[in-house]
Amino acid sequence: MHEYFFQCPYCWEQISMLVDASQKHQKYIEDCEICCNPIQVSIVAENQDVVSFYAENIEQ
Repeated sequence: MHEYFFQCPYCWEQISMLVDASQKHQKYIEDCEICCNPIQVSIVAENQDVVSFYAENIEQ
């Protein structure tokens, strides 16, 4: 597990989440720990490292 820091697309606060880099492609919805809005998270990992991370507003 890796701790990954990113900016919430709603409140713009920096937050973190634990990422399981053993899974190559991941896509799920996680609530912001500050404003509680739902964030769509898309992750691509290779060789136990995160190579792509997107946190998007699901209301776009």
